[in-house]
Amino acid sequence: MSSPEIEAALHSARALILADLNTRDVADAAVVSLVEDAVTHRRWWLEQWPDGTEYVLGLVAQDVQDKLLEQYGRWPLCPACAEAGDPHALSVEPELGPEPHWVCGKEAVVVAPVGRLT
Repeated sequence: MSSPEIEAALHSARALILADLNTRDVADAAVVSLVEDAVTHRRWWLEQWPDGTEYVLGLVAQDVQDKLLEQYGRWPLCPACAEAGDPHALSVEPELGPEPHWVCGKEAVVVAPVGRLT
């Protein structure tokens, strides 16, 4: 059975990832299902390692990003580089850490915290 802290972390991760997807107009039903699958997978992971709640947002973001790459293409695109004709996906950093951000790896700049894309 899940603890309230685990459920709160998962609900927060779901909401923040959906906010980023909505901001970039890609939150159709199939994509929302990908988010739900990622959250379900990370629920099991957190039940095994409850101290990982501060890492779950970044992990869910990476899970969704990986699934989108497999099925739809790169997401989210770096806004600055895409406008310059060099589209590439943002990365989540830290890969396993608290307070994950979307980062442009080419320019080494933080674009936004996960859940706060514009």
